[in-house]
Amino acid sequence: MAGHMAAGVETPRRLYVYNGGFLTQRRIRRILQLSGWDIRVGAPGDGDWIGVWGKSPTAPRGETVSERTGAPVLRVEDAFLRSLYPGRDGEPPMGLLLDRTGLHFDRAQPSDIETLLATHPLDDTALLDRARACSAWIREAHLSKYNAFDPAAPVPTAPYVVVIDQTRGDASIAGAGATEATFREMLVFAQEEHPGAQIVIKSHPETAGGHRPGHFGRDVERPGITLLTDPVSPWKLFDGALGVYTVSSGLGFEAIFAGHRPRVFGQPFYAGWGLTQDEFPIDRRQRRLTRAQLFAAAMILYPTWYDPFSDSLCELEDVLAALEAKVQGWRDDRRGYVASGMRLWKRKPLQKVFGAQRRLRFEDDPARAVSIAGRDRRRLMVWAGREDPALSRSRPAPDGIGDTTEVLRIEDGFLRSRGLGADLVPPLSLVADDLGIYYDPTRPSRLEDLIAKAADLPPARLARAERLVTRITRARLSKYNLHRNGVPELPPGHRILVPGQVEDDASILTGGGEVRTNRALLERARAENPGAVILYKPHPDVEAGLRIGALAPDATSAADLVLGPCDPIRLLEECDEVWTMTSLLGFEALLRGLPVTCLGTPFYAGWGLTRDLGPVPARRQARPSCAALAHAALIAYPRYFDPVTGEPCPAEVIAERLETGNLPRPGAVNRGVAKLQGALASYAWLWRR
Repeated sequence: MAGHMAAGVETPRRLYVYNGGFLTQRRIRRILQLSGWDIRVGAPGDGDWIGVWGKSPTAPRGETVSERTGAPVLRVEDAFLRSLYPGRDGEPPMGLLLDRTGLHFDRAQPSDIETLLATHPLDDTALLDRARACSAWIREAHLSKYNAFDPAAPVPTAPYVVVIDQTRGDASIAGAGATEATFREMLVFAQEEHPGAQIVIKSHPETAGGHRPGHFGRDVERPGITLLTDPVSPWKLFDGALGVYTVSSGLGFEAIFAGHRPRVFGQPFYAGWGLTQDEFPIDRRQRRLTRAQLFAAAMILYPTWYDPFSDSLCELEDVLAALEAKVQGWRDDRRGYVASGMRLWKRKPLQKVFGAQRRLRFEDDPARAVSIAGRDRRRLMVWAGREDPALSRSRPAPDGIGDTTEVLRIEDGFLRSRGLGADLVPPLSLVADDLGIYYDPTRPSRLEDLIAKAADLPPARLARAERLVTRITRARLSKYNLHRNGVPELPPGHRILVPGQVEDDASILTGGGEVRTNRALLERARAENPGAVILYKPHPDVEAGLRIGALAPDATSAADLVLGPCDPIRLLEECDEVWTMTSLLGFEALLRGLPVTCLGTPFYAGWGLTRDLGPVPARRQARPSCAALAHAALIAYPRYFDPVTGEPCPAEVIAERLETGNLPRPGAVNRGVAKLQGALASYAWLWRR
């Protein structure tokens, strides 16, 4: 309510501030500007507002001016999903709470969130469906207000009782009517109400990070009581809990959506609505809400969310996608990597995508790469087409801690760039596969696993994939997005597109069937479709003279037309079906609703979506929809990197960048090397993947 009402103001309202953070913290200033507030310093006049940060030490300055002038106060706080690290580590928030009547954590007077919870109908089916879908998304992705934790990190052995600590002196404690003594009282209640149960006291991230002390230290530990300072997933912690005890922590709010009815010893905004066991009820809160209603008000209607990629206000779903991408990158990369088999020109892009937490070490010698990974407790990374068997052998680290059995295989993603990899254009997406690699059907891959699981995706996840596919098809996006002009006039009839491939490509070497050459593919398509119009489109790398697979004129006699450089996506729009060995164009055809016949075994074959004339692994038994396939291949599998902000990002951001062309252009050195490469195409083995 507070944030979105302000966002609709046509003429910005002047907001006078007396805290330097409003001026120096760009993200906070920008969210306020986008929400319709014109930040000023000085004395407010008629119709002006005063902005203060929560109950911070500087808030009394603004409150005093408000008392003198009668100007109303806008209270600003972080939203309930904030960032990777706490704000004291310097990371900007993903959203703000802009409250015109109070503070969500101060029970002394109603706030905008309390008014929403008490008076809003909260009966819109679409809104409540969004609330259920987003709360499930948060739990499945292990997201929280602060997110610098590994979901795989161990939690205590269940069952146990969770007691949530908070930082000493935090304004939310006094605002909830609690004191330091309340925390000791809460611990006693937890012990008395669960006799003999293990008590786990969860420290606040700022306490663990050394910023502010909590109410419990190591001195409280004794048999039956454990202080948990390790960063763990709250959702994993709640899964093993018999009960949850809190004063006013945001974790208590999250515990509700983990299925608990937390015991609350303060008066936070989420207490008093029938979803908590309240030690000190608030008489004015008499309404009984469902979890979906509480979530809808607190996470969808109340906050003002910000999208850093479009520099605009946004919906919760956009924040979840962005935060999930950022958090997943941190979780995957925090140990660092030893990268092997990486060409020199690829190293800078790889460093940007995977080296934000800890710089990559590049080592091409497999034995040395394994040794360094074990010594430094890093993970191993290799370009998929250059994997040495020595990398996959289990070798203990020199100190006996850990091993180097896991190897991540790196490849380009399916929304790659505006330009060819062979022209040294850096990728916008990469995949990192810990099981195999998507183009190799001789063994399982992470993508294969994701496709199988995608068959059971909830409707909201499928709807996201459908929206992405709609954007991709509407904008005519593809892997390389070369945007060549149109297509030539095509012969009438039932048109079958036969995309040529690089004949020594790994996808054919590992996933080809009996048909493994462009000539054999053309001849098979003609033999089984004698009356059709066969259109042959050579691969872009082959057209550029960078890879093998070119056909002599006599070898193309099975085709009615051999196409020169043209837009393959516009070509798909003019065709009725596609015949391919393993080309990604088959996947792009599926996204556009075209029938696809596969003579090899690409990742999208064998799931009931294609006509399969090649071998299909027996393990591909799931029957996902096309939207589910798209979710696995375009959302869940790749890692996306936004070159504009320099941040990990969701697929939708890259689709927008490719559609608008808002991308940095390759530098002069890159273009020069690419031209030299073209001139030396006969020696392409020197730089090929």
